[in-house]
Amino acid sequence: MSASLKVEFVSVSTVMGKAQRILTLTTIHYPSTIDMKAIDIKGGTGPREALFLNPDVPTPVPAEGQALVKIRAFGINRMDIIQRHGKYALPPQAPKTLGVEFSGVIDSFGPGAEADHGFAVGDEVFGLAYGGAYAEYLSVSTRMLVKKPASMSWEVAASIPESLTLPFPPRHHLYGELNPAEEYNKPRLTRKKQAWITALQALTVVGEFSRGKSVLWHAGASGVSLAGIQLSRLLGASEIYATAGSDEKCAYLTRDLGVTAAFNYRTTPDWSGEILARTGGRGVDVVVDFVGKDYLQKNIDVAARDGRVVLLGLLSGPVVEAGLNISGLLYKRLRIEGSTLRSRDVEYQGRLRDELERYVPEFETGKLRAIVDTVLPWEEIQKAHQLMEENKNKGKIVCTIS
Repeated sequence: MSASLKVEFVSVSTVMGKAQRILTLTTIHYPSTIDMKAIDIKGGTGPREALFLNPDVPTPVPAEGQALVKIRAFGINRMDIIQRHGKYALPPQAPKTLGVEFSGVIDSFGPGAEADHGFAVGDEVFGLAYGGAYAEYLSVSTRMLVKKPASMSWEVAASIPESLTLPFPPRHHLYGELNPAEEYNKPRLTRKKQAWITALQALTVVGEFSRGKSVLWHAGASGVSLAGIQLSRLLGASEIYATAGSDEKCAYLTRDLGVTAAFNYRTTPDWSGEILARTGGRGVDVVVDFVGKDYLQKNIDVAARDGRVVLLGLLSGPVVEAGLNISGLLYKRLRIEGSTLRSRDVEYQGRLRDELERYVPEFETGKLRAIVDTVLPWEEIQKAHQLMEENKNKGKIVCTIS
């Protein structure tokens, strides 16, 4: 547990021409341990073999409005791989330690602990942070915490906020071997995607989804799309389509998640034509895409009148080749909008967190499932990153801290 120290500050002020001493009693909160263990990177950036467990990392001290959480489990995300290679533009408030999603126990609060935030020391929580979750302790805004149901495991809870498992980008994209003139080298283009929170944002806020509309989720076996498919079904989608990189993943999506139809983009490159045929030429109302330039034309083609195309990633790059036909934007009144989440301020993320909290009971009833593929002790962090890089998982990779 944390400890606190009461400190007396004496100041002198002048009242009606007379000097007076003023005594102020302030409580300073600090963690019970000065150093903690955290996953670090030898040299600051590098391959997965550079990851190691550092026993001498300063324990964070929670600031005003923050809680210090003792971490029990954390999720692995695509952005962690990109950040490890030094190709990710961090928000200014992010610590250098990797990790944005976690579950754990509240250890203490920063100044202003008496504020009515609805949490208490000892509460079991899960949540989203700007970074630092690969550690024994994490300081995080209470606005980004959700109380963990007693029946929910630490591993499942850690997989909910931000479990992106996107198809891995081409090697030259990750390691910066593109022509320097190409803007895809700019780290801002490879920012995060969040699973349940990002899926909610993409579907309901940006995509303006409502009951009876149809949806296409690209990267259908990714954490975001697995969450989004379930949310689409729960919220009353008329049809749900998906693309994925293998027949096995497509079968899983239709058999286990109730997708209307899933298409292996490797063997069915004309997935847009297939969807148009199935919908009588109408197309789909909302398209959620992580791929970028390679899918832009087909996304325009497959979108229905007044449709929304939500861009969450640029895995194939940002520069569109000549010959793009944008007439559909005009004649079908389409809107294409991109969005990132990690760069948003805490109030924006907090509002999405409030929306997510509404759905927590659905995880207990089984209407929603957090899909965990692999659980490893954090001592095997290199293996966890290897599994992410190999892109064979369906759902979340989670590490636990004993």
